[in-house]
Amino acid sequence: MIRSMTGFGKGEATCANRKFRVELRSLNSKQLDLSIKIPSKYRAAEAEVRNIITRELQRGKVDCFVSLESAVAETSAHINTEAFKAYAEELRRVCEDNTLSVDDNAIMQSALRMPDVVTSEEREVSAEEIEAIIEATRLAAAELNKFREQEGAILIADLLKRIDLIEQYRHEVEPFENSRVETIKSRIRENIEKLQLEVDNNRLEQEMIFYIEKLDITEEKVRLDNHCRYFREVAQSEEAPGRKLGFIAQELGREINTMGSKSNEANMQRLVVKMKDELEKIKEQVLNIL
Repeated sequence: MIRSMTGFGKGEATCANRKFRVELRSLNSKQLDLSIKIPSKYRAAEAEVRNIITRELQRGKVDCFVSLESAVAETSAHINTEAFKAYAEELRRVCEDNTLSVDDNAIMQSALRMPDVVTSEEREVSAEEIEAIIEATRLAAAELNKFREQEGAILIADLLKRIDLIEQYRHEVEPFENSRVETIKSRIRENIEKLQLEVDNNRLEQEMIFYIEKLDITEEKVRLDNHCRYFREVAQSEEAPGRKLGFIAQELGREINTMGSKSNEANMQRLVVKMKDELEKIKEQVLNIL
């Protein structure tokens, strides 16, 4: 199944009161260019997340976002009640000894700012949470691949349609080839007559044959047909043909350019321009194929 390199996928998995969400966004790239943004406390899952994305997506500029939603309020802050009570009593005694007004709210705020009253305790990440992130990544990658397959089917249909057009224009060139030969011969003879030169007709025929043979595009047509045929074969038989289709498109370009340089006839050159136009569109679209 042909896949494009652009797409979006989202996966979710729950663990206890936590819901993990993984979002993947992909654009075209020659290699896998992966960026992962994950909460620091869940870094232990990053290696496996990277492995899954590398294995499933293969190529593309991929951005991965891992986020967490909790059904209950969570905090890592912890209040040391013994320390708080000791600081509060000491502050109250100092105020009373110095005949200062005692404000419970002010004492509470001051006590909370004292050392070791408020501490932060990092909760250990469970294996179930790591597995939930990994599962959400698998689901996101599967959804992104499904998106890629749908877009890939559209892309390959468009590419094959343009290959058909190139072949159509190549066949439309043929009627102008014979008339072009007669036109060239007539132009050469007219120029010789204008110059009023005496020539050896046998030698003239030989020279004209040599000149016309250099403008012959039979080989280019045969190679162009073969490249078009090979393009279809690769598109229909390989799972990730993007690079190979790009190489074939380059070969198509060589044959079309050579035909253009040998055309020497207005109608043929117009058809060559049409072929080049379709080929440029093919090259642009091939960059999006995995």
